[in-house]
Amino acid sequence: MDLDIYCGPAPQPADLWSQWNFDPVLLSILAASFFLLLTISEQTRQRQAAIGAVVIALIAFVSPLCALASALFSARVLHHLLLVAVLSPLVVLALPSRMRGSIAMPAQLSFLAHTGLMWLWHAPGPYLFALGSPMAYWLMELSLIGSALWLWQDILAPRRSVGAALALLLGTTLQMGMLGALLTFARAPLFVAHLETTQPYGLQPLADQQLSGILMWVPAALPYLLVALVVLVRVFKAQDAERKSVSR
Repeated sequence: MDLDIYCGPAPQPADLWSQWNFDPVLLSILAASFFLLLTISEQTRQRQAAIGAVVIALIAFVSPLCALASALFSARVLHHLLLVAVLSPLVVLALPSRMRGSIAMPAQLSFLAHTGLMWLWHAPGPYLFALGSPMAYWLMELSLIGSALWLWQDILAPRRSVGAALALLLGTTLQMGMLGALLTFARAPLFVAHLETTQPYGLQPLADQQLSGILMWVPAALPYLLVALVVLVRVFKAQDAERKSVSR
């Protein structure tokens, strides 16, 4: 199938490690974004988060993973998980606390927007459309990143209640698990763009699709569960400190 994918046509395994993407426009945008994050960061941890964010962006868009995603749907899913579950929270953590969103809008809006876009772009029709031109590709990528940033800003907003933050984290974990389960247990390959590109990597299209579902079902949950655990630990520590201060 002749597709105009931004990352290029599906490479052969022998050529994969030479498929680095040095698009000057992309590199300029990443450099400018990194400089902006470093400029507004006020603490060491925020600068470390900014460095982590640019490293993830380089892995996702510059490294051979970008080209591999043209061959394997599982690589595309891994690519998207890096963007929404690792890059996006790092960008939010790189911001000063006063810039980490507000609670002016209901938290459910960011969750619904992100969930809708995740399911939309991992459905066969919209996914094929996204691979039809670089403009459509970037529409998919930027909408996923934008909705994930909105969601993580809601989760990490300083004034967001613990209950609401945990609900967002749990809800996101569940919706990704449901989407992953559908991909894992589908009885036939759903993505025609990869019907002829997976065999050189030792995978049948259905096996590649099942692998993508497992990635979305299990590893994708880990960042959200980790943040939920950190939130709970902080709550318990604060309650313990308050009890100790009262007992004195």
